[in-house]
Amino acid sequence: MRGKKQNIKHSIIGGDTIMTKRLYRSDDRVLGGVCAGFAEYLDFDPVAVRLGYAALTLFTVFAGIPFYIIAWIIMPEKNALQR
Repeated sequence: MRGKKQNIKHSIIGGDTIMTKRLYRSDDRVLGGVCAGFAEYLDFDPVAVRLGYAALTLFTVFAGIPFYIIAWIIMPEKNALQR
């Protein structure tokens, strides 16, 4: 992932290794880190996710604003997960 350390937790169940990714607000933030967090989780470019979010927000008569605020509240910060 472009030189960044991914936040992937490994666990072993019955001899199989299961990798789980965590969704968090990113340190690469413009406002709250929500779009960059989704971009890191989906392994997309953060600028593309931000532009897509902006376009969807405009086309849905600003319905993306409450979504962003709720996601900002419920998504943990990246630093909180590393403690």
